[in-house]
Amino acid sequence: MEEFTYEERGATDRPFPESLEGGWPAGYTVMVESHEIPADNPSAAFIALTEGILAWELHRRAGLTMEADAGRAAPGVRVVSGFGVGPARIKAPCRVLWSRAPQLDGAGRAVSGQRGGFGYGTLPGHPVRGEEGFYAELTADDRLLFRCSAYSVPSSLLYRLAAPVTRLTQRYVLSRYVKAARELAGV
Repeated sequence: MEEFTYEERGATDRPFPESLEGGWPAGYTVMVESHEIPADNPSAAFIALTEGILAWELHRRAGLTMEADAGRAAPGVRVVSGFGVGPARIKAPCRVLWSRAPQLDGAGRAVSGQRGGFGYGTLPGHPVRGEEGFYAELTADDRLLFRCSAYSVPSSLLYRLAAPVTRLTQRYVLSRYVKAARELAGV
């Protein structure tokens, strides 16, 4: 099994109501995004979004290629996402550290006050070293949020020199994640 490329693992594993603000490992660039998704039926939208995140659909709809050991994110699953075209495609190998499926009540509705999704850490060959988490959140007052967190540093001198381009690429992919999250939630 390939070793992770960083030591500070697991900081993206933050179940509801744990804050995504603060408490990140020192020395990394941190990104935390939160986007509310208005939904007529927040419970159903939360379930659909969480399932889409866990089945790699969020990434695919954001324009990434996904090669995974399994059809669903679960601890230990290796996944390689790809961004770009042809020989310019950058491959990003990761391993899932944690995953959380929707918690349902006896009627099959999502229980308020929870986060679903997964987090993965980087493996050799990834352009950065660190971790990223993808969350669907159903707040205690039944609002639906899509959240994403990451902490990372460039994996090599080449990527350190390309850091401004990497940050722009991350911002672009994040905007695609938000659009994909809205689609998955049925909005």
